[in-house]
Amino acid sequence: MLVLSRKKREQIVINDDILVTVVDVRGDRVRLGVDAPKDVPVHRQEIHAAIKREEAHKP
Repeated sequence: MLVLSRKKREQIVINDDILVTVVDVRGDRVRLGVDAPKDVPVHRQEIHAAIKREEAHKP
């Protein structure tokens, strides 16, 4: 796992086409903005897990 430190408004680039921006930091909460191509799904981990569980239960 790569661990990075970023400040508000700083960004991380993934694979030339995904941009993650630190939008806000308040206490132990960080708000991130993700700019990715429309064909790249972006979900919170718990939503991603729910989607995978639902897909596994489909015939």
